Amino acid sequence: MSPYQLFNVRISSWSFSTKSGIFLIRDAVMMELEICVDSVESAVAAEIGGAQRVELCSALSEGGLTPSMGLIRAVRAQINIGIYAMIRPRGGDFYYSGEEFSIMRDDIVYAAAAGVDGIVLGLTTPDGDIDVDRTRSLIEQARSVNRSIEVTFHRAIDMTRDLDKSLEDVIRTGAHRILTSGGAPSALAGSERTAALVHAAGNRIRIMVCGRVRAANIKQIAQTSGAKEFHASLRKAVPSPVTYRNPTLHMGDAGSDEYTRHAVHTEDVRHLRQALDSIASGHKRSVQVTGLNASQGS
Repeated sequence: MSPYQLFNVRISSWSFSTKSGIFLIRDAVMMELEICVDSVESAVAAEIGGAQRVELCSALSEGGLTPSMGLIRAVRAQINIGIYAMIRPRGGDFYYSGEEFSIMRDDIVYAAAAGVDGIVLGLTTPDGDIDVDRTRSLIEQARSVNRSIEVTFHRAIDMTRDLDKSLEDVIRTGAHRILTSGGAPSALAGSERTAALVHAAGNRIRIMVCGRVRAANIKQIAQTSGAKEFHASLRKAVPSPVTYRNPTLHMGDAGSDEYTRHAVHTEDVRHLRQALDSIASGHKRSVQVTGLNASQGS
């Protein structure tokens, strides 16, 4: 067996001492990066830049809604990294009517059939708690279509009244991951609160940090929170090529700009990935190993 097969981790460099019997692993901890996207263009940029997966949405101006099946299929055809589809029928709060809940159930089936690796959702009660029963029902719906599909409970948790209780409630639903800023406007501001969630979660559920995560602040966020997964929306404005513009009409709310769209750029993802890798490369741990010889070093 190769020494690399002894550990279920990414290893970029290692050394072995025959005298001490210690196997030193560098960069043993993989920092995962998820990028929020709403187009094929942005999804491709995320993959080239080094993200492990994308959260695919529509209407990011609303905080992200369910993407169309056409968009899911188009993105799936273009990238090989993970695709997690947002399941959210409208903007606003996270307390959904019976009709909206039915829509979410159907959208989960369609998204799973279109080839997503995971779904992203969040439901709360009017009193500000996690809606455990209906969330569990949606997760069971997803697994009935694809047993291996993963579920992220999104920032709806940050809108609840008690993060500690909500953590335990989300764990009860069977979700795999929680997306959170620690209940704060940004990941940096909430990093100490997130650290408490990471500690309380242990190995029961993964905690992914979000909220204005950038290359310039991710080291501080990672060190304070102790998180190993990070979510970022790195979109930048892209001017429209349309030259004729009707100045008297807005298709959206007054003041909206129909001639500007937003997209993720490869270099921004790459800079964030490099910042994460520089954090991971500083991690070292020693493991007692038997049955290896000095010639197995590299």
